[in-house]
Amino acid sequence: MRRLLAGLAAGALLSAATACGSSDDDSSSGSASSGGTTTVKVGLIPIVDVAPLFLGQQKGFYKKQGLKLSVSFAAGGAAIVPAVASGQNQFGFSNVFSLMVAQSNGVALKAISNGNASTGVAGKDFVATLVKKDSPIRTAKDLEGKKVAVNTLKNIAELSVRESVKKAGGDPDKLKLVEMPFDQMPAALDKGQIDAALAVEPALTTIRQQGGREIAASFVDVAPDLTVGMYFTSQQYAQKNPAVVKKFQQATAESLAYANAHPDEAREIVATYTKVPASLLADITLPKWPAEPNRASIETQAKLGEEFGFFKKSPDLDALLP
Repeated sequence: MRRLLAGLAAGALLSAATACGSSDDDSSSGSASSGGTTTVKVGLIPIVDVAPLFLGQQKGFYKKQGLKLSVSFAAGGAAIVPAVASGQNQFGFSNVFSLMVAQSNGVALKAISNGNASTGVAGKDFVATLVKKDSPIRTAKDLEGKKVAVNTLKNIAELSVRESVKKAGGDPDKLKLVEMPFDQMPAALDKGQIDAALAVEPALTTIRQQGGREIAASFVDVAPDLTVGMYFTSQQYAQKNPAVVKKFQQATAESLAYANAHPDEAREIVATYTKVPASLLADITLPKWPAEPNRASIETQAKLGEEFGFFKKSPDLDALLP
């Protein structure tokens, strides 16, 4: 399955990487060209969450800061974190809970810019736990013993599904969780290979158009106005390259603000790095892209992570967050 995803990403998402200034430069600290432009490698997930970065690149916000982005794609933060920690990528996007888990395992990371947030509205969020139209599953409690797909284990998706089950009166330890890239979830659910999926846009709308039903607004179940994703780097890179980090922060802040103010353009840019058909773009639900993370919602995630036994040691949020 991972090999299949890699093949699909290499072909279908090539144009997105090119649009974002892909480069063959191989530098652990970013490569400066003769024109004074620094190429930085950024690991992303091909989902709606990262639309502001592509929009910012299109609008020249990163170029204005002297940055050229070389983008690579992965199924989730679990694959992006080691690439950034090792210096293969200078920056990455991940759900903030995966960053906490990595830090608790001794990986020295630094979140540097906000990424995205839940809308906070059940039934109108950009992520949900869904089942097939004719499924006997009616509530999250019914997921006990069922096969539920998440993009990667030990991340915000697993945390959220567990919380939905717990809130519905079920036992989250009885879930049968399966790792699956978001773009493969609609077909797997339709074919009955899984019983439910925690899907984000654009996979969420694809499942709904297949007749899928939402049984839990799992991000809303965790916390109101949940901070979901953040852009990050390694502690080592942040210490050695503070000027480049500051430029990335400034360009990303401008990109987030622009995306929030121009939702139609944010929708359109999604088609440049995913295989979402134009007919689907008008229906997808966009996340929020606030300037700052919601610290209270991150603390809630840390508390739940402790409760569910995700951490080897408690995460240090002061060291991790901007």
